[in-house]
Amino acid sequence: MNKLSVSKISVVIPTLNEQSNISRSLKFFANHERRDLIEVIVVDGGSKDGTVEEITTYDGVILLKSKIACRAVQMNLGAARATHDILYFVHADVILPDTFFDDIMKAVKTYKVGGYRYQFDSDKILLKFNAFCTRFPMAWCGGGDQTLFITNELFQALNGFDERYCVMEDFDLVRRSKRFAKYHIIPKNVMVSARKYDGNGYFKVQIANLKAFKMFRRGIDPREIRAYYKEALSLEDY
Repeated sequence: MNKLSVSKISVVIPTLNEQSNISRSLKFFANHERRDLIEVIVVDGGSKDGTVEEITTYDGVILLKSKIACRAVQMNLGAARATHDILYFVHADVILPDTFFDDIMKAVKTYKVGGYRYQFDSDKILLKFNAFCTRFPMAWCGGGDQTLFITNELFQALNGFDERYCVMEDFDLVRRSKRFAKYHIIPKNVMVSARKYDGNGYFKVQIANLKAFKMFRRGIDPREIRAYYKEALSLEDY
C-alpha cells in the first residue's frame, strides 16, 4: 500500500462488458471540478465488447485487469492499488450527483462507511417505491447500486471484500462493517439503471432478489446463490 493522501478519494469501478456505460462515467470524473482530488481506478473482469478500449481513451484513469470476473476480486484489486484515504466503490451504470465529492467528505467527518439513496432511470411507480425504501438502513434495502464509501483504514481492518462472495459481496462487507462503525445513508440520490427490471419484469426480479437475500442470510454458498440468480433472471454478465 502506498502512502495515503489526505482529503482525496479513490474511486473504484468494476467492469464487465460495460462499453455503453463506462464512457459516461469516466467523462463525469474527467470533467468534475474536484478531479485533481479524485483517483479513478477501473478494474475489468475480461470484457469482450470494447470496454477496455474505451477506458484507454481517458488520460489519468488507472486500468487494471482481473483474471477473474468477480466484483469482490476486482474491487479488492482496485483498493490495493488505491493511494487515497477514502475508497468509493461505484458501478459503471450509476450516475452520481455532481456534489458527490463534497457529500462524502462531509459524511466521513462522522461516519466511516455509507452510501446514497437511489432512484431509477424510470417513471414506473413500483420502482419509485423500491427507490423510496433505500433511505432506510434495513439490510435488504441496500446493495451495490447505492455505491459505497468507506475509509481505507476500515476497509483494511475488514480485510476488504470476502472473495468467496461471487455475489452479495457488498451486503457481506456492510454487515461486517457494522461491528465497528455505523452505516450512513447520504440523503441524496444516485441514479441507477432499471435495465434488469426492463428485461425481466418487476415481480420476477423482486422474487429473485428476495430469495437471493434469504439464501445469503442463511449462509448458503455464494456460488449457489449466483447460479440461482443467473438462471432466475437469464443474466449473462453476472
